[in-house]
Amino acid sequence: MQSQSLSRNKPAGDTGSTSGAAPKVGFVSLGCPKALVDSEQILTQLRAEGYETAKSYDGADLVIVNTCGFIDAAVQESLDAIGEALAENGKVIVTGCLGAKKDASGDDIIMKVHPKVLAVTGPHALAEVMDSVHTHLPKPHEPFLDLIPAQGVKLTPKHYAYLKISEGCNHRCSFCIIPSMRGDLVSRPIADLMLEAENLFKSGVKELLVISQDTSAYGVDVKFRTGFWNGRPIKTHMTQLTEALGELAKSYGAWIRLHYVYPYPHVDQIIPMMGDGHILPYLDIPMQHAHPEVLKRMKRPASGEKNLDRIQAWRKMNPDLTIRSTFIAGFPGETEAEFEYLLDFLKEAQIDRLGCFAYSPVEGATANELANPVPEEVREERRGRVMLLQEEISRNRLKAKVGKTVRVLIDEINRTGGVGRTSADAPEIDGVVYVKPPFEPHKKLAVGQFVDVKITTSDAHDLWGEAQ
Repeated sequence: MQSQSLSRNKPAGDTGSTSGAAPKVGFVSLGCPKALVDSEQILTQLRAEGYETAKSYDGADLVIVNTCGFIDAAVQESLDAIGEALAENGKVIVTGCLGAKKDASGDDIIMKVHPKVLAVTGPHALAEVMDSVHTHLPKPHEPFLDLIPAQGVKLTPKHYAYLKISEGCNHRCSFCIIPSMRGDLVSRPIADLMLEAENLFKSGVKELLVISQDTSAYGVDVKFRTGFWNGRPIKTHMTQLTEALGELAKSYGAWIRLHYVYPYPHVDQIIPMMGDGHILPYLDIPMQHAHPEVLKRMKRPASGEKNLDRIQAWRKMNPDLTIRSTFIAGFPGETEAEFEYLLDFLKEAQIDRLGCFAYSPVEGATANELANPVPEEVREERRGRVMLLQEEISRNRLKAKVGKTVRVLIDEINRTGGVGRTSADAPEIDGVVYVKPPFEPHKKLAVGQFVDVKITTSDAHDLWGEAQ
């Protein structure tokens, strides 16, 4: 979970609003990369209208909290963050997924727990958030639009950024309440996406991470209509968008990474695009399970058998392909035989990067009504067995990289060298490469730099190597 928070203490030089000074807004961002993009859009609009960003609660005239509401732990973290903001500042506007969530009696969860918040909106609600800000903290009379960079305000490091290509989802998975909070699929115009990507690359971004609720479904809602970019017709479709982004990334020497990809047949067309090093040989595919009966109860759009066939076909097309996925252990009704089927699938599929969650009932999800819930201790035990198996798989797959030279994007510099990521590693969720700097004294590692690294050591999660 991503989180950007305010400090409790006022930093040096941050004196809060004084007469004639621009009003200051504090911001706390919780949740997934899609929520992070919502936060960036709000911060960009605040800056465009002349508001300043506060670095502490007591340095802010008002605080905005962007919440997550997917699972119980995320709900509690969001409620705690709102409570802290109220205690430390007192003037709080809440937005995000939790803002759209009701409890069992139909009451607003946030207002029930924190009735003193100034306003509550759901996710992807830029206009509503700004209306609330204007009500409680009038905007400056002379906004300085020229102070806003073309790429907008970003919460990620300068060298990578997220590109959200659509909002909402058309699936109705029984364990998920996201459509009830974010609505059905709404694809962004392709020209807007290409312009945003170009501005990000111009600003120094070296890795663009494409995100949505269902990247493979991009354009379904507009029947894949044709848009235009620099006079060139491009269909509102995942394959055409990926191809166009790859060409743009190539001109800037940058990477494109694809997340939240459902394994629909047209994804086969993406694999050949991964050969030139700009569309990364990496697919984040949320499979959730492998057994057909469990997938049916989950209301997932694919079966385990087809997924395995497709993975094997993709790896024949591109042996360097990295596959990341998430799975749920202990879904209601899951038998020991169905769970063993999942383990067999994982042994055969050899997923490179894997996260597993013990099933957690989410209020409002239809899965709560399914028969034969799995006891919590069994859910946790099964999750542990998945992760133990995955540790062995990951250790062996990373060990095969020892002795090879790989391309690494440097994320940070430390006293011993640097820390970076290969094409197989998305920021914050996958492994890293610990890079020993080159022997030549005039060569130094830098954040945002691509470096060729010879891998010398590995474990179950990370790699170590020497810059060449």
